[in-house]
Amino acid sequence: MKAVFVSKLSPDLSGVELAELEQPEGEVLVRVRAASLNYPDLLMTRGEYQFKAEPPFVSGLEMAGEVVEAAEGSGFKPGDRVRGGAKTGAFADYVALPAASLRKLPENLDFATATAMGAAYHTAYVALVEIGGLKAGQTVLVHGASGGVGLAACDLARALGATVIAATHREDKVEPLRRIARPEAVILNTGRFREDVSELTDVKLCDLVYDPIGGDVFDESTRCVAFGGKLLVIGFVSGRIPEIAVNIPLIKGFSVVGVRAGEYSRRFPDRGARIAEAVDRLAAEGRIRPHVDRTLPLTDWREAFEAMQRGEIVGKIVLEP
Repeated sequence: MKAVFVSKLSPDLSGVELAELEQPEGEVLVRVRAASLNYPDLLMTRGEYQFKAEPPFVSGLEMAGEVVEAAEGSGFKPGDRVRGGAKTGAFADYVALPAASLRKLPENLDFATATAMGAAYHTAYVALVEIGGLKAGQTVLVHGASGGVGLAACDLARALGATVIAATHREDKVEPLRRIARPEAVILNTGRFREDVSELTDVKLCDLVYDPIGGDVFDESTRCVAFGGKLLVIGFVSGRIPEIAVNIPLIKGFSVVGVRAGEYSRRFPDRGARIAEAVDRLAAEGRIRPHVDRTLPLTDWREAFEAMQRGEIVGKIVLEP
């Protein structure tokens, strides 16, 4: 089978290639029909993600496809349409996974939409609902709103009745975000953006701030959280891990909370299953739907990774074997 194979870690994808490998074996064998690219996929090729995948490995966190073979008692049978994944292995013609790592697709979702929904919406749900306690009528500031996890957070928060302020550092993303994310407002999160947030919220600021960026964005976001609110730390795409003096959340009365969505579900599997069911239900009802920026053949994996590296996408890139 063909697979995106990481033979060594490198800063420039020089250790990555499309290779011919043996078909994997496992509890459930899935013919991959679509696999979505996530930022951790890029980081893992460099050894910069918190999970350090040791080469050699097949890249790819998540996919959607059809069951080819399934062990007795797995709950799956050949022909079942499924989505899921693990930390690696999805960017290939076939992937073998434990049954617990897979879910059947809602009937109204195609493969590309299903794989684009997985990790991004799971992260958004854990952050906003499970940890953030989001309620209808609250205001959510979403940084990195044009990325997969950011756009998912905008979509989910809006579906749950929140007022959404989408934030991006690129002027060329403002109009696409207004059209695709449909937030109440879009701001540029460069410099002192607190003034924009204050004006938009009538000085009330934000109940939740969703931050996958870190760096200067985190620093300024500490000035944008309302009393009793939460600053949700999703990641550090900016490259700088920020620090905070604890007197700031003390005086302003807000919490800084780390979000590791995958680890959350591994530690609390019952909650993880409930989250997956909630996301599937919202999708089945048509209340949420991921935006696929582009779909590329697996052979164009490098174009996909480089587009993500340049930050030129809005939503998700999907690879099809």
